[in-house]
Order: sequence, then structure tokens, then C-alpha cells
Amino acid sequence: MTDRITVLVTGEPIDVTSHELAVSDRAAGAVVSFAGVVRDHDGGRGVVELEYEGHPSAGDVLAEIAAEIAAEPAVHALAVSHRVGRLEIGDVALAAAISTSHRADAFLLCARLVDEVKARLPVWKRQVFTDGEEEWVNCP
Repeated sequence: MTDRITVLVTGEPIDVTSHELAVSDRAAGAVVSFAGVVRDHDGGRGVVELEYEGHPSAGDVLAEIAAEIAAEPAVHALAVSHRVGRLEIGDVALAAAISTSHRADAFLLCARLVDEVKARLPVWKRQVFTDGEEEWVNCP
């Protein structure tokens, strides 16, 4: 288990490179990172922007998820952030990085971290489409 955990829910831009630096470790043979980026389409429709709104407990829930993954013996360090507010196409909405001794563990645990965040984080997404319509999605 590691005590090197970085967690943030923020309205500011997030950077994957800073997450990779936060998990650097001399014992790590692998650092795997993930950037969840706002794309310009969804379900065959053009998207012009997203807005994420987080429940006040979002930071606590993100910390809980991070602690669960960091409890795995293979983890040297973990960093994860989710952005809230209005995002443009190409902005990073979710950044994650994990360091482990071996690449298989790093890939597996980073994917698990991202999946758990997507499933459990109380953050709602409003999509604005090119035709002016909008919808709220991904409400856990």
C-alpha cells in the first residue's frame, strides 16, 4: 500500500504530465497515465462543449476510490483529478497516473482507477450539441 496519493476535483485545467511527475518513483519500472479528453462528437452528433457539475462530496469520493486502488501492493504512487465547470473540445476532464514495478500492473490498475471514477464519482455531464440541443448524462 502507498501513502503517495494525489487527488483533486478542480475547476482549473488539469495536466497529465503533472500527474506522471507526481507518481515518479525510483522503484517504479512503469508509469501509466490516462487523459480523458473532451471529444467533438457523441452518439453520432456533433458536440461543441461540455460542462461538469460535481456534488460537494466528489472530492471525498475521489479520495476513497484512490485509496482503494492505492491499497493494492503493486502501487508505488497514484494521482487522479477530475475537472468541473465548462470545458472546450480537447480539454482534459479526467487525468490519472499510477506507478508500479511492472507494466502489466500499471496498465491494469490505471484502467481500474478510471473505471471506478467513471462508475462512482458524483459528477454530472451536460453536453451541448452543434444543433443547440443539450442533455445531461453520466449521472452515477
